[in-house]
Amino acid sequence: MLDEQKNTVWRFAIIFIFITFGFLTVLGKIIHIQTAERSEWMKVAEKQVPTHHPIKATRGNILDCNGQPLASSMPQYYIYMDTRADALVINNSKLLKEHLDSLCHDLTSIIGDYTAEEYRHRITQGQKQGNRRLKLSKGRINYLQRRELENNSLIRLGKYKSGIFFEDQHRRIKPYDLLASRTIGNINSEEGVGTVGLEKSFEKELHGIDGISSLQRIGGRNEYVTIEEAQDGMDVVTTIDINLQDITEHALLNKLQERDAQWGCCILMETHTGYIRAIANLDKGEDGKYYETINHAVQRVEPGSTFKTIALVAALDDNKIEIDDTVSITKKTWVYMDKSKHTDAHRMDTTLTVRSALAVSSNIALAKIIINCYEGSARKFIQKLNEMGLSDSIYCEIPGAEQARLDIPKDTVTLGKMAYGYSVEMSPMHIAMFYNAIANNGKMMRPMLVSALKKEGEIVKQFKPSVVNSSICNKRTIQDIKGALHDVVWDNNLGTAAKKPWSNKAQSSLVEIAGKTGTAQIIIPGKGYSSENHRMTFVGYFPADNPEYTCICMIENPKNAYDSGMDCGSTVRIIAEKTMAHCGYYVWEDEEKRLEKR
Repeated sequence: MLDEQKNTVWRFAIIFIFITFGFLTVLGKIIHIQTAERSEWMKVAEKQVPTHHPIKATRGNILDCNGQPLASSMPQYYIYMDTRADALVINNSKLLKEHLDSLCHDLTSIIGDYTAEEYRHRITQGQKQGNRRLKLSKGRINYLQRRELENNSLIRLGKYKSGIFFEDQHRRIKPYDLLASRTIGNINSEEGVGTVGLEKSFEKELHGIDGISSLQRIGGRNEYVTIEEAQDGMDVVTTIDINLQDITEHALLNKLQERDAQWGCCILMETHTGYIRAIANLDKGEDGKYYETINHAVQRVEPGSTFKTIALVAALDDNKIEIDDTVSITKKTWVYMDKSKHTDAHRMDTTLTVRSALAVSSNIALAKIIINCYEGSARKFIQKLNEMGLSDSIYCEIPGAEQARLDIPKDTVTLGKMAYGYSVEMSPMHIAMFYNAIANNGKMMRPMLVSALKKEGEIVKQFKPSVVNSSICNKRTIQDIKGALHDVVWDNNLGTAAKKPWSNKAQSSLVEIAGKTGTAQIIIPGKGYSSENHRMTFVGYFPADNPEYTCICMIENPKNAYDSGMDCGSTVRIIAEKTMAHCGYYVWEDEEKRLEKR
């Protein structure tokens, strides 16, 4: 019996020794880790916890020419709760229990994502789970909501006691909604990077440079401390005048709705500078409403009869014709050497001068003129167009802006069709640029959408008006063409922009407009040109005797419309009248002249 007791004692002693040894071993290891290995384990810990955190720079604004914001980043916030914050877990969460009702009430009344009872359940469950990043809002809240929440008794204690903290976000907004929306552009909401329009073209300048914060131990807590401040993005000052943009876009929208058209675009350009004061692009959606989805203004199309002016300027400046030279029109259709077939919209049986051929917009007359001038030397015709600056890039700040296609015609058929705007492609911006050069006495200006970059209200870079070609042709040609473009609108016998009912004329009793109509048949893939689908255009400048602005309106596939670009002429007239009124111009100073013109 005694031996058994001794054995039991020995067994307990041995177990005690082992336990003690194990404890001392663990204790020794802990001491060793906290002393000799402390630095190594700290390095391991730093690898597990992010030591640096980016500080997002605030994206710059896009402004109109008067400083009105077209796109701006508004501060918004996500709200979170660290349910394991020290102050919340002390004394069995007494602090949270005291303020929970008030907190849930304020969250419901200010944010409203959940009822007070739902907020209570979310917070208590989050605490049980030890959630250190409990989201208290479904989405972002605005600055005013944050200010209201910061009056709550718990939130006032600060993030280390209340556990509640805000994360800054910025949402890109357009105060004027869809006005010039496509040109202004959009950003990727996740990355905050411009994807189209000026947002993309000036991404680097708008984005700014992100700062850096570092995770440091302060007062027993880990805190992010700023080590490099963020540099906010610059503001982009555009040439757009939001008031003129509104005028232009509404005039276009009304015409598109009236004609149930597929799409339309308008550009309003300042004559002497090339500044784009308005640019509108509208497409009909599946719901029948119109939206800015594609920037048609910089995409090339066959220009139709608006190209006739360009062709005549080339021939006149090359001294191959005179403005008063005549051409005979005897049939509705003219076939040249059994190869080239050209057709007018109506039979004239008459003789036209070059000037009147442009006014009446005769396809046959233009084909005869250009074939007679350049047959066998079509390369020189294209060379002349290139010399005027038409093949140059417009250097427009809009991404994806397309260059004109001016290929050397392979035969006489193609040469004749080029004379009235087929087998050639130009963007509405290119067309506007050329007619603006006519209005500007031959000086071709580069279309510009951005005039300056600003930082904290100060100009850091300015973009001055840029000349593409100081003289596209001689002064005599300019004057001859100006006279012909005036006839298009004001010759009531011949002018394609003057012969329609008053409501649809380009003629105005308030401002004198000169310009050119254009109608082009649209190619249907696999079927060729359609006799039912048209693209209509009017491009002109005003006031005709001393131009301040050039304006183009192009409409695709209008229904129940006149078979000419005249339908766009009335749109330009409305834009011209309202633009001049907005700018405070009194165009018709001579009452007798006003009545005479009417």
